[in-house]
Amino acid sequence: MSQSFARVVWVVTAVFFAAFFAWPVWQILKGGFVDADGRFTLAYLGALLRDPLYVGALGNSLLLACAATLLAVLIALPLAVAGDRYLFPGKTLFSSLVLLPMILPPFVGAIGIKQIFGQYGAFNALLHHAGLLAPAATIDWFAANQFWGIAIVEALSLYPIIYLNALAALANIDPAMEEAAQNLGCTGLRRFSRITLPLIRPGLFAGGTIVFIWAFTELGTPLIFDYDRVTSVQIYYGLRDIGGNPFPYALVAIMLAASVALYALGKGLFGRAGYAMMAKATSTGGARLLPRARAWLCTALFAGVTFVAVLPHLGVVLVAFSRDWYATVLPQSYSLENFRLALGHDLTVPAIANSLKFASLATLVDLVLGVALAYVIVRTKIAGRGVLDFLAMLPLAVPGLVLAFGYLAMAQEGKAFAFLNPVKNPTLLLVIAYSVRRLPYVVRSAAAGFEQTSVTLEEAAQNLGAPPLRAVVRITLPLIAANLIAGGLLAFAFAMLEVSDSLVLAQKQLYYPITKAIMELFQLLGDGKFLASALGVWAMVFLGVTIAGLSLLLGKKLGAVFRV
Repeated sequence: MSQSFARVVWVVTAVFFAAFFAWPVWQILKGGFVDADGRFTLAYLGALLRDPLYVGALGNSLLLACAATLLAVLIALPLAVAGDRYLFPGKTLFSSLVLLPMILPPFVGAIGIKQIFGQYGAFNALLHHAGLLAPAATIDWFAANQFWGIAIVEALSLYPIIYLNALAALANIDPAMEEAAQNLGCTGLRRFSRITLPLIRPGLFAGGTIVFIWAFTELGTPLIFDYDRVTSVQIYYGLRDIGGNPFPYALVAIMLAASVALYALGKGLFGRAGYAMMAKATSTGGARLLPRARAWLCTALFAGVTFVAVLPHLGVVLVAFSRDWYATVLPQSYSLENFRLALGHDLTVPAIANSLKFASLATLVDLVLGVALAYVIVRTKIAGRGVLDFLAMLPLAVPGLVLAFGYLAMAQEGKAFAFLNPVKNPTLLLVIAYSVRRLPYVVRSAAAGFEQTSVTLEEAAQNLGAPPLRAVVRITLPLIAANLIAGGLLAFAFAMLEVSDSLVLAQKQLYYPITKAIMELFQLLGDGKFLASALGVWAMVFLGVTIAGLSLLLGKKLGAVFRV
C-alpha cells in the first residue's frame, strides 16, 4: 500500500509543481527570451545588460543582499553562541525577546524607523534637546544613505532566522569534540574558528541563504524608502506595461538566474559538509555559569540587540497610538483613534478577512500535501523520493517576486490559465501562491517529526491488523502533532504577512490582503501612515502570538523549520 500511495503522491506533487512552479517560471523565461514572432532571442537580455540603469540596479540588489546577510550574521552568531553556551541573568526572557523582529514584515518596520530617524524624527529631536544639533538643523539619516538604511532594517528584521539555525546547529554539537580540542591546547577564538564554526556551517548556510534571497528580492522596504535603484522595484514598476513590455520578464529571468546560481554556489561551497555526532551522553555538556561580570555582559549583549532590533516596532506602535508626531522625541498626545479609523476604513476589515481566508486555505493545502510528501520522503524507498525533497525545498531558492510575476504572466488573457486572472478574482491564485511559497516549512517540520518517530510503532500497529494508512493516522500523526502545528502555524503566519505575492497579484481593492492594505494606507496623504501603523500593530500582535506558540512547541528545534 505504501508504494502505491507513494506513487500517487509523487504524481500529484509533480503535476502540482509543473503547473504552479515550473510553468510560471517558464512563462518568465518565455516572455524575456521569445520575440513577437515566437523565435528565441537574446535581444531583450542584451539591451538590459547594456543599460547602466538596469545593471546598476542589479548590482545594488546583490550588494544589498550581501550587506543585509553579513549584518544579520554579525548580529545573530554572537547571540547564538552566548545563548547556547552560557547561563546569564534574564536568559529565558531575552531568548524570547530576541525573536521579536520576526513579528513584523521588514517594510512595515521601515515605517517606524523612518519616523524615528527621519528629518523631523525622534532622534533629531533628541539631539536638539541634548544640544548636539543646532535648533534649525535637521538630518534625514536614512535619506542620506538609503542603501545602508535598507540593509540595516532588513538585517534587524531577518537575523532571527540565522540565530535560530545557528542555535539549533550549536545544540547538536557533541561537547566532547570541543573538549578534545581544548585538551590539545586549542582554546578561545582558535577553537571556535577551527572546530565549532565548521561544525555549524551548514546551519549558518541554511539561515543565510534564506536571508540573502529574501533581501535580494525584498520589495516592500525599498518602496517605503523610495529607493528605486534595485531590481525588485524596477520589476514592480514594470508591471504596468506587462502586456507589451518584455523587459520586466527579462529582469525577472535575471533575478531568478542570479538567485539560483548564488544558492547553488553557496550550497556547493558551504552546504555540503555535514558531521556525524556521537551521543551527547558520552561527555559533559550544556550551558555553564560565567563570572558575574561576563554573565552581565551577555545580558547586556542580548538587551542591546533586542532594543535596537525593536526600534522599528516601537516606532510603528508609537505612530499607531499618537495623534501627531512631529519633531519631538515622543508623541505629544496618545489616542486609540487611529485604530478606530483603521478598523472603520473601507480597506481594513475586508483585508483582514481576505488574509484570514487566503492563509487558511493555503495552510490546509500545505498540511495535506506537506505531510504526504514528508511521509514518502522519510518512510518509503520509492525511486525519485530525493526529487520530491528537492522540489519541496525549491521554493525557498526562488524569489517570491519571481513566482508572483510568473503567476501574473501565465494568467493573462489567451493563456492556458486565464481563468485564474487576478484582475477578475485573485483568490485562487493567491491561495496557490501562498501554499507553494510556504510548503517547505510544513514539509521540513513533518519530515523532522517522522525522522524522530520510530517506524517500528507503525509496524507494530500493522502487525495487529491496522492498514498502513490507518496506522500512520492513528499512531504517528498524534506523536508528531507538535511538528505539524508548528509548521502549519508558521506557514499560516507568513502567508498572512506575505508581501510580494500580495502586492503583485491583488489588483482589486475588494480582494486586498492585509499587506497590500498597509501599503495602500501608507501612501494616503494626511493620516495614511497612522492608519497603516495601526494595522501593522495588529499584524505584530498576531504574528507575535504565533511565534510564541512555536517557541513553546519546538524550543531550539524551531530553527530546523528554516532549513533549506
